[in-house]
Amino acid sequence: MPEFCKVERDGHVTTVTINRPEVMNAIHPPASAELSQAFDAFLADPDAWVAIVTGAGDKAFSAGNDLKFQAAGNKVESPASGFAGITSRFDMAKPVIAAVNGLALGGGFEIVLACDIVIASEKASFGLPEPRVGLAALAGGLHRLPRQIGLKPAMGMLLTGRRVEAREAQALGIVNEVVAPHQLMSIARRWADAICECSPVSVRTTKRVALEGLSHASLQEAMSARYEAIVELVKSEDFVEGPLAFAQKRKPNWKGR
Repeated sequence: MPEFCKVERDGHVTTVTINRPEVMNAIHPPASAELSQAFDAFLADPDAWVAIVTGAGDKAFSAGNDLKFQAAGNKVESPASGFAGITSRFDMAKPVIAAVNGLALGGGFEIVLACDIVIASEKASFGLPEPRVGLAALAGGLHRLPRQIGLKPAMGMLLTGRRVEAREAQALGIVNEVVAPHQLMSIARRWADAICECSPVSVRTTKRVALEGLSHASLQEAMSARYEAIVELVKSEDFVEGPLAFAQKRKPNWKGR
């Protein structure tokens, strides 16, 4: 059983909880290794369609890298999948929802930036304070944040290390929805269930094509490119089932393949 995270499956939804509340859910290498294994299992399970990531307790989603662990002289390294097993996981075709229950700082914020949808408690706050301790946001933050909210707003956060509260994060485009703390997991689950109403193949295709398209310089190039995910969609059982269920006025029976 994992020591530093909890994994639960309910229907097609997997919930991964960072479980180090005594240190504000800070991540050290053993926690990263366990989280990487959890995401490996999520990707490998054909019946797991959506993941929700959150933190244990009500104070922190994750305070980021465990600096005390690092300061004690321990070797600090991440798996090939990146910090917390997710920040370098560019093959994550399945959607991941961040349910941010409190502080999301440094690497914790970088986990959030690696997710597709972000639901935040009214008590949540976000920031990349690495420059304040002589470090840099090297787990994707320096690159994801400018791409997600624009250069000037990102530089305002990156160069000062300042935090933004949930409402400002929503205005910046970091957060999809801000909710009361007691509603956080139920609203995150509502989003996950809405995704599960769609074809899993269509969802994976949509995510992959949208992200891969960003690598092209122009809209025309992006739309003209060939995407393997589209080839897989056209060959899938869901591609047949969707129109058939619509014509027969019934709920689709998605196979996810």
